[in-house]
Amino acid sequence: MRKGFLAVGTVGLLALGSLTACGDESGGDQAGSDKTPKIGVILPDSKSSARWEGADRKFLQAAFEAAGVDYDIQNAQGDKTQFQTIADQMITSGVTALMIVNLDSGTGKAVLDKAKSQGVATIDYDRLTLGGSAEYYVSFDNEAVGKLQGEGLAKCLTDQKAEKPVVAYLNGSPTDNNATLFKNGYDSVLKPKFDANEYTKGPDQSVPDWDNAQAATIFEQMLTQTGGKIDGVLAANDGLGNAAISVLKKNKLNGKVPVTGQDATTQGLQNILAGDQCMTVYKAVKQEADAAAELAIALAKGERKETGQTVKDPEGNRDVPAVLLTPQAIYKENVKDVIADGFVTKEEVCTGNFAALCTEAGIS
Repeated sequence: MRKGFLAVGTVGLLALGSLTACGDESGGDQAGSDKTPKIGVILPDSKSSARWEGADRKFLQAAFEAAGVDYDIQNAQGDKTQFQTIADQMITSGVTALMIVNLDSGTGKAVLDKAKSQGVATIDYDRLTLGGSAEYYVSFDNEAVGKLQGEGLAKCLTDQKAEKPVVAYLNGSPTDNNATLFKNGYDSVLKPKFDANEYTKGPDQSVPDWDNAQAATIFEQMLTQTGGKIDGVLAANDGLGNAAISVLKKNKLNGKVPVTGQDATTQGLQNILAGDQCMTVYKAVKQEADAAAELAIALAKGERKETGQTVKDPEGNRDVPAVLLTPQAIYKENVKDVIADGFVTKEEVCTGNFAALCTEAGIS
């Protein structure tokens, strides 16, 4: 099963065409001609998800080092001013390609436009900057991520045999275009069930900046507002899911109310093994990082690759060349796939009380 998933996931990479000289439209043609290739990467934070520092940084770093290209990876730690300061410093230091994970589209657009005006090639990594000018977008199919979450919650509610269950939404940050795409995906599964009166639509709220502490407060209010009657939680990632689970634990409801997630974090996988979280969505970050690094290395050298895919930027009214990888749903029975893929280690997941649960789940 894992091999099949990886084969699908790499289709986007195989579709990349051969290198050609970069044309005027790239904004990066000056970059490769008279400057030493150097890549700047700005990660968003380390609070919203463990992936940014735990996975993306190390995989990007490894790809750049393997290619022998100079690079600078920094984290804005959720600060928009700092994000712009880092970008200015990188441009001044002579980066020839800049890859960003925006904090919001406004800040992201300002950074991308400034880089382009300085002849620096740009890539949107993981999040599309609406109205921006990035030459490439590398991510997962984010509506597909949301669809897997919606299908996962429906499966878990069926297993719970809940009748006309009340479903609450803990959506991602309203400033993150990915959160919109995730919601489009899970709404495509759950809205027909609300419309058919199979499920009851409960509270539906976005969590500013994907902040887990705020998510716990919001979910506590949801539980109070519904008199404790929430039967399922569509949480947009593992951090938000864990926030809901912490509140459910206080009310002795954990394990009785299915909760979704995303990112296959160590904590998320442990919550699944414990029966407190029903599923997560695994995105093989190494594939995403490798695809983005391959494009960034080419751009830094003043070259361009064909991706064979585009995504529509509705605000900029343009088709952005893209690499979109395939996500995978993870339940208790296939947590072992994430470990076998090297995303997390058995030692990280199977600690203390989780050791016996790992054995039960076939993690050897």
